[in-house]
Amino acid sequence: MSKRTADEEDGGVALKDGDRPMDIDTDNNNAAAEMGEFEDEFEDEFSDDEIIEAGVDGRPDAEREAEEREAAAMDVDASGAPAGGPGTFIVGRTRLEPGQVLAPDPSAYDMLHSLSTPWPCLSFDLLRDQQGDNRTSYPATMYTVAGTQAQSDKAGDNQLMVLKFSSLGKMQKNDGDSDSDDDAEDGGDDSENVDSDPILESRTLPLASTTNRIRAHQIASTDPTRPPTTLTASMTEAAHVLIHDVTPHLAAFDTPGTVITPQQNKPVCTIRAHKSEGYALDWSPLHAAGRLLTGDNDGRMFVTTRTDGGGFVTDTRPFVGHTGSVEEIQWSPSEASVFASASSDGTIRIWDVRSKSRQAAITVQVSTTDVNVMSWSRQTTHLLASGADDGVWGVWDLRSWKPSAAQAAIQKPTPVAAFNYHKEQITSVEWHPTDDSIVAVAAGDNTVTLWDLAVELDDEESRNTAGVEDVPPQLLFVHYHANVKEVHWHPQIPGALVATGDEFSIFKTISV
Repeated sequence: MSKRTADEEDGGVALKDGDRPMDIDTDNNNAAAEMGEFEDEFEDEFSDDEIIEAGVDGRPDAEREAEEREAAAMDVDASGAPAGGPGTFIVGRTRLEPGQVLAPDPSAYDMLHSLSTPWPCLSFDLLRDQQGDNRTSYPATMYTVAGTQAQSDKAGDNQLMVLKFSSLGKMQKNDGDSDSDDDAEDGGDDSENVDSDPILESRTLPLASTTNRIRAHQIASTDPTRPPTTLTASMTEAAHVLIHDVTPHLAAFDTPGTVITPQQNKPVCTIRAHKSEGYALDWSPLHAAGRLLTGDNDGRMFVTTRTDGGGFVTDTRPFVGHTGSVEEIQWSPSEASVFASASSDGTIRIWDVRSKSRQAAITVQVSTTDVNVMSWSRQTTHLLASGADDGVWGVWDLRSWKPSAAQAAIQKPTPVAAFNYHKEQITSVEWHPTDDSIVAVAAGDNTVTLWDLAVELDDEESRNTAGVEDVPPQLLFVHYHANVKEVHWHPQIPGALVATGDEFSIFKTISV
């Protein structure tokens, strides 16, 4: 077991669709990394001595303001976004000058930490623990599983990682930004409210191939004093799906001296039904024993079920219909036999595992580009969010999607909401676990954005946003994260998120 604190090195770049990161120096990446400095996304890019106060130059305000508007209109790039001169800085749009970096605004975060692993991880999943729900005290602790994307021919460099993040302290505020009153109301003390060095502990299981996606399933114990059984499913570059029982690896974090045997590192099941690699993977939230969906780049999907004896059986009859790769797959949170799939053919399809035809019940065209990711709301189960290669993400009302007598029929409904803010591919989207209006989105423009779909502007507010029309009013927060690939809300720490890319970013904003 390794135990370390953050240092300043970055990992390699984890890429999608079979692309692998370049070689990186593993000697410098065995410790957790400090967060790189970057500017506040909404901070003006000019110094205080360049700001002209109203009226101080002797001209009428109307004349001066007209000149400023004309200058702002000229200061845009080819996309119409600010070109880096005076004006509103928009992460992912405004260009940084050579040598410029972005630094986070500490006052915007309740918690912010960065941790790195020896190799970058394209995918991870957060685990529930026995420390309680709705936790608000600091320092915080989290458990996760992740699969590495090692660019190496050495056996054992690729790993399934079982991770414990601890000593996650609250963001230390400047003297002028003290939130002592809020801390007192929350029952916190001084020792909880100072920033601390995060600690990353890991247990690793060797893998023969890189991991494209990993998802975990926890089976509650009949004894409330015992932890759940934790299973992981890993979609690998080798086209195999590996199921591991990582329960002993998690227990080892809190039981010093625990020795993991070679047998405990081996998969309890290997699914070989797929002939090509894939990225689509999901455990059913309504099948307690364990039911797994997997989809590959050939457009084929399979169901694997855990038996009463603890074994696994895969139904070798595939679900087919997509004309491109299956990029995302998710079970319905309310109907045990229903699932949805998203594909590079631009469609989302709804399926029923009881169907003898193995064909989709509903096919909907949601994009003209690859649909990379999808998230089914667990609070309002008729809402589905999707994100595509063109940077557009949207929300769909499933009540407007109707089964068709002709299985090949393709519907083209109108989304409840659609946003074209990101200018690179959407790599992750996830609904807030308890608020059906909040969504987290990650994109190839190195940002994680938080959105509140309940926000609407009245006329007065619309006038006050003049000059930042490119920023939707529903956008709550922008977090910079290099090469971000996946983002998840923590299920037991309200408002806390974890993202993976070149490294892990753990943060909680004051706005959510």
